[in-house]
Amino acid sequence: MNVVEGETMRGDQEEMAAWFRSLEPVQPKDMVGLWSGVGIQSGHPLDGVLENLNWFGKRFHSDMRADALLFNWRPGRLVAIEPNFLRVELAIKMAPLGRTLVARHGFSYLQKVLRARGTTASLRLQALDGIETAAMIYDKQPIVDYYRRIDDDGIAGMMCLRGDPRRFFFELRKVMD
Repeated sequence: MNVVEGETMRGDQEEMAAWFRSLEPVQPKDMVGLWSGVGIQSGHPLDGVLENLNWFGKRFHSDMRADALLFNWRPGRLVAIEPNFLRVELAIKMAPLGRTLVARHGFSYLQKVLRARGTTASLRLQALDGIETAAMIYDKQPIVDYYRRIDDDGIAGMMCLRGDPRRFFFELRKVMD
């Protein structure tokens, strides 16, 4: 895994999975709040797609519900998007398009229409390789995001799509009020 001070982390799928599993588990209550996110390059088809679409991160509520996909809509304004608007399997197939300027501009116009009408996932403790850690389970997608602690303000995420051995890795940083 290549990690350089001040630069984005990157590695291949195996390196990133080993790094993720080396981290300490997280309790769901420690996830409550607003988190900014960035993808970690690992050779997953979705690498770079969320950033191109102005992904902000995630918000976890005290009732253990979550806004799974938060995007920058306008300066200072976040919008929670309904993850069910596009099947994740199709999103992965369309990933090269998702990294284009056309996709960025088109998505910015669609955000108001795609806005979630409520929270879109649940947060709970769930076992991964026999170790319980915080996990976010999407309501209408076959996705579970597992979380592990990087440091006091940083969390690593690993998105698992049922039936797909590839993992999408990302980092979340706590946004202080």
